[in-house]
Amino acid sequence: MGVALSRAVQWDSSGADKLENTPLNKAMLSEILLFTEEFGARHPQEAKLVFREPLQWKTSLEASDFKTEYDISGESVMSQESDKEGRPLLHLTPPDITVYTFQHLSNLLQLTEDKKMKEVQACLDANRDPLKKILGSNSATVHLDEGEEDELSGEKELEMKLLNNLKELDTKLLNIAVGQITREGRLSPAAVDGEVDQLKSLCGTGESLVLKSVRYTSDYVFSNGCRSPPWRQMDGEICSLIIETCDTEPTLFITCSTTGVFLHEGLIGDVDENSYKTKSDVYQDLVTLLKNKSPHFAKTISEQAIQEVPSEKFQHMETVDEQETGQTLRSYDRREKNVHEKAKQQLVQEKPGGRMKKFEPSLKWKNLGLTSSYDKVEVKKAGRSGEGKNILPHGTKSPASDSKKRANFSETSLQGCRSSQKIKTPGGADDFIESSSEGEEDEEQPDRRAETTTDLPNEYWQIQKLVKYLKGANQTATVIVLCSLRDFNLVQETCQLAIRDVGGLEVLINLLDTEEIRCKIGSLKILKEVCCNSQIRRAIVDLGGLQTMVSILDSSDKELKCLAAETIANVAKFRRARRMVRQHGGIKRLVELLNCVPDGASVGAERERDMEVARCGALALWSCSKSTRNKEAIRRAGGIPLLARLLRSPQKNMLIPAVGTLQECASERSYRIAIQTEGMIKDLVKNLSSDNQELQMHCASAIFKCAEDKQTRDLVRQYNGLKPLVMLLNEAENKQLLAATTGAIWKCSISMENVAKFQEYKALETLVGLLKDQPEEVLVNVVGALGECAQIPENLATIRKCGGIQPLVNLLIGTNQALLVNVTRAVGACATHPENMTIIDGLDGVRLLWSLLKNPNPEVQASAAWAICPCIENAKDAGEMVRSFVGGLELIVKLLKSPNKDVLASVCAAIAKIAKDVENLAVITDHGVVPMLASLTNTVDDKLRRYLAEAIARCCTWGSNCVSFGDAGVVAPLVRYLRSKDPLVHQSTARALFELSKDPRNCITMHEHGVVKPLVDMIGSTDEVLQEAAASCVANIRHLALVYDKARYG
Repeated sequence: MGVALSRAVQWDSSGADKLENTPLNKAMLSEILLFTEEFGARHPQEAKLVFREPLQWKTSLEASDFKTEYDISGESVMSQESDKEGRPLLHLTPPDITVYTFQHLSNLLQLTEDKKMKEVQACLDANRDPLKKILGSNSATVHLDEGEEDELSGEKELEMKLLNNLKELDTKLLNIAVGQITREGRLSPAAVDGEVDQLKSLCGTGESLVLKSVRYTSDYVFSNGCRSPPWRQMDGEICSLIIETCDTEPTLFITCSTTGVFLHEGLIGDVDENSYKTKSDVYQDLVTLLKNKSPHFAKTISEQAIQEVPSEKFQHMETVDEQETGQTLRSYDRREKNVHEKAKQQLVQEKPGGRMKKFEPSLKWKNLGLTSSYDKVEVKKAGRSGEGKNILPHGTKSPASDSKKRANFSETSLQGCRSSQKIKTPGGADDFIESSSEGEEDEEQPDRRAETTTDLPNEYWQIQKLVKYLKGANQTATVIVLCSLRDFNLVQETCQLAIRDVGGLEVLINLLDTEEIRCKIGSLKILKEVCCNSQIRRAIVDLGGLQTMVSILDSSDKELKCLAAETIANVAKFRRARRMVRQHGGIKRLVELLNCVPDGASVGAERERDMEVARCGALALWSCSKSTRNKEAIRRAGGIPLLARLLRSPQKNMLIPAVGTLQECASERSYRIAIQTEGMIKDLVKNLSSDNQELQMHCASAIFKCAEDKQTRDLVRQYNGLKPLVMLLNEAENKQLLAATTGAIWKCSISMENVAKFQEYKALETLVGLLKDQPEEVLVNVVGALGECAQIPENLATIRKCGGIQPLVNLLIGTNQALLVNVTRAVGACATHPENMTIIDGLDGVRLLWSLLKNPNPEVQASAAWAICPCIENAKDAGEMVRSFVGGLELIVKLLKSPNKDVLASVCAAIAKIAKDVENLAVITDHGVVPMLASLTNTVDDKLRRYLAEAIARCCTWGSNCVSFGDAGVVAPLVRYLRSKDPLVHQSTARALFELSKDPRNCITMHEHGVVKPLVDMIGSTDEVLQEAAASCVANIRHLALVYDKARYG
């Protein structure tokens, strides 16, 4: 019991000396309860042995629960037996109880009835090392020397027997711990990160919203992958999460540990170790916990959205082999069944009729010589004639064969091949560079679905019979079987996996290498349907099916080329498949398919076939274009002018893949330039007025990406594309279309000419209405558009009158980083109007902006600091408002240590505004603003130079700051600023030099570094502020010279 309680039992990590509520602890408590309850009957002599120290805890028992064997006096209960010193062996003074023997512990448990488990847990909570109290501190080292056994006293002999009994219990407890770990595995940081990424993909999906947000409490990742502090990692913790569900209140605070996931108390107020105290059961993964805690999540989630037991998670689990431990996993004497054997029996599923399903070896892998010994499973034909068994090289069966013999379509005969063999590609490491837009399936993440004990439908077995016929059929029979297979609903997962499990994919891919056109067509039609399943897609790639399909693109048969291209489009949904298409020359062949549409050269049915070939080629390129290298390959193969020609097609089914490919590729600058030069903007604008919403969405998305360039924005306006975009804002039900449309409007509004048009079309009123009840991807674009439109003063009143200020301020408490960047910019723009600023201040918007300075994202920090500047400028009592933020001034001064230049520039601008108030200037001076500003003066960034000089000028007005700046060496760098070509840098620098020239020593330094000549030139500037500052600085230098001459010459 000592080793088990110290190493295997899971104690509360908060330091409360309590057992956690975990399955492992429950199993071990049950074993201890069974041992203690029966100990008095099994070992009556040892049960009477008095403990060295009593076990004491707080019990739920009362005097009324005890029987006549005890002396009851009011609320107090004492046993009739006592030890040598006259102390009762059991003494109850509610709620405290003291027990000295196992006999009374056993009797006590029999009295507690349904509270036995709680009583045992309470006892262990209060007595963390019970063995030490029972047998003393040296109990672990007690042993018998030779010849000493006969000399033992009766009491010493009983102690030795009791010690042996407790050691047996300890061994069983450890076996339970080993068994629990073996069955459940242990979570790893990689497994948790993978599951968190899957849950994040379910956030913010509009009407199908599953979760509101998923975020870590700490962004710092240790070298072992954990995010929890080291002192909690010692208890097995990996990280802590905050998950906002759609129906659970309050927010879920979750801890992920190596033993599972559970809820903790939360991070409200002052965070201490009690905040991480367990408050729920321990679950095997996050999905299971969320299903138990969020009814909305359990109802909405589906297998397609997230696998309940992803195999990647199991790849990262650390398991213990039961056989290697050399220990039995049986429980106490009452438990007779072996859990491991029972689990093995549940894995075996019989077919109807009593026959067990056998997997056949993959012909493709076998021919390539890549079959692993663990993949060779016994195969037995289901018909009358039998086939020989596959035997491993040394004549022994594969150790994996028993576990794979089950008629369950949730396992794959190819899984071992994929994990044990990996084919090297000639592309090298560079081929793994993919586009950031890839959000579908990642490499090497095969699905692993939960085991099912339900009967498989008849279609499963019928398909398997047909596939077996297919293996030995002639050409005619093969075509008939292929037609029969197409009669099934191949979109259904059961039918797809039935083909895979019996080895049908290998046969279908082998048929693609034949010379029979009909067999190729039939095989491709089936593969095209079944590869909508992610497992099938990976299996096809593993079997080399993509290479064969790419080679078919050279066929003269147009139907065959169409089917091959469509199948490639369905398979290339993950990066390894896309990379393989490129490496085997598929991109160039697919681009050539686009050239099958001659300009008016063919008519009728022939032209329709050519159009279909081009459409299928565009579909395949659309799938492949999610990889950065594939985008470049398409461009080099001459795909851009061909796509431009398809863009003028009147057929919508042709336009959608063409525009889809273009909008995917528009993330690259070379494509954006080509889209402009090829005249595609006009066609994209034209199709915005289509009646097909999918086509409209892709056109708007392409404009969204291309409108980063000013020329594109001007072209959209010239081709009258702004009005259709505004009209599409009314399609609020289609969230994808709305996101693309608002994105296009956002980027187009960067040009002020377009903003004037949006004013004319009343776009601002509609955009303000979209600030509520929209997914984040829409809000990011809407707020971005409002931020750009707010640069025109007339629009500030419009936003206020439409009620847009409050929803904008409300968005400042979000967690989406892109949204925070845009919303701070929009609030800052609105704050330039005094009436808007009054509303923002009333909504506590400035405090929220200031709190965003703590955000770890530099873009958010910079955007928040820029927004604070107009707030201070236009607030009624700005100085008092800033001082009311506890720790606010210290926070903004500390940001001067940031390595990000945009953050530094924005903070300097904010400091320049803050320093207008004398009291605030005194506070930031005490926080060390002078040396921090001085340390930044050697920068060559003109934007930072401008605001840094402005901040220095403002800070010079307090006390001896002017002298301190001179001592810190800021004068010489500031003189160099005058060489900049930016007139705004000249203005702020001249003002700073003027303030610094009030100290004589600074004047001397300026004169030594040649400041007079550039300042004299600037006196003739048309900028009055620059004129005055330059002239004043020269006057101070000249005045010092006159004083010196007067003192020297009298």
